[in-house]
Amino acid sequence: MSLPFDGAISQFYNKQAPKDIRDRIAAADKNDILDPSFPFRERLPRKDYEKNYKILQVELVKLQAHVKATGQRIAIVFEGRDAAGKGGTIKRFRENLNPRGARVVALSKPSETERSQWYFQRYIAHLPAAGEITFFDRSWYNRGVVEHVFGFCTPNEREQFFRQVQSVEHTLAEDGIHLVKLWLNVGRAEQLRRFLERESDPLKQWKLSSIDVKGLEEWQAYTTAIEETLTRSHSPIAPWTIVRSDDKRRARLAAIRHVLRNLEYKNKDHKALKENDDLICGGPELWHA
Repeated sequence: MSLPFDGAISQFYNKQAPKDIRDRIAAADKNDILDPSFPFRERLPRKDYEKNYKILQVELVKLQAHVKATGQRIAIVFEGRDAAGKGGTIKRFRENLNPRGARVVALSKPSETERSQWYFQRYIAHLPAAGEITFFDRSWYNRGVVEHVFGFCTPNEREQFFRQVQSVEHTLAEDGIHLVKLWLNVGRAEQLRRFLERESDPLKQWKLSSIDVKGLEEWQAYTTAIEETLTRSHSPIAPWTIVRSDDKRRARLAAIRHVLRNLEYKNKDHKALKENDDLICGGPELWHA
């Protein structure tokens, strides 16, 4: 499969990536965690992961049954850097759910008509109806980070977004929508390792985009934009939860567990829902960990 940016990830790795990042990737085994600040040195063993995963899947099925029976509306926003694990985590949420009541919203770039609309308009059209759970694979927070970093919006448009976003989310809550906001945070070395794997795997190359390639050089710009976005859009009614995702297994369990612990549903097994590790899953202060 030929892509217009074939080899661009490898070229960045060989010529532009910081030496300490290259050294960590080159020296690591498959199960090693690359970020020295991550609280674990190796991935969660598969046996432990699968045991906990099965328990949480049963709870997710209970949750969906309750949502359908009661007509609740749940919207779960997944944000994070490229290759942070958003799509994979959403896939694990939905694996055993009825797809008719568990939709994924992953919007492409806006059309000319959509660009002329109120910014939030096209996202609001995809909010859940009664009995539905909607998973946003990226969301209105594109304006706070990606659009800002690459100049796809003006500074005034971004400021207007920040002035409005809390009011919009508070309105959703007042209308009865349960809004959960998850920010998956991945380290720079792990992100680059995942990109290299995608570049070399014909079955995963579709996950790469030209924005991914350009974004490799914008790590610090992303960092600054993310920090500002988390600060300016975190509120008691619509708080952010950070999930450190250098270990995909721990991140997936933590994200699912967080949602289940914070929503009420019939026959909930509280004993099965262990406390999340606050070194892996927590408030915006975890972004700086």
